[in-house]
Amino acid sequence: MNGYTISIPNTLYEKAQRVAQLTSQQIDEVIRAQLEEAFDDPFLGLPADEQSELKAMEYLSDDALFGMMREQMQRVKQDRMSALMDKNTKGTITQEESAELATLVENGQRLTLRKSTAMNLLMDRGYDVK
Repeated sequence: MNGYTISIPNTLYEKAQRVAQLTSQQIDEVIRAQLEEAFDDPFLGLPADEQSELKAMEYLSDDALFGMMREQMQRVKQDRMSALMDKNTKGTITQEESAELATLVENGQRLTLRKSTAMNLLMDRGYDVK
């Protein structure tokens, strides 16, 4: 273990001290656990709006989560993305088309992340979602 020392604001120390007292732990154990949890956050590195959206999904009903899990990108967008990917592979894509492709890919990645988050939440709630 590294003996690294950090300074924290008094307000944070007082919160950690309250948690330590309530849970009969040492303050350093409480702070270490909170740091580990923060760094293990699966949403770390995502834009703040996306983090908020994914965390808010925890409060959705099971039906809403099942709906999100089944969500698909519109066929017209899938076809457009496929056509742009072909143009990109052939080297015939324009700058505007490249930007459009990047947006479609990003939207697809966000959709996939929402779907997988919905699936994970449903599994945590005891559903078999295979």
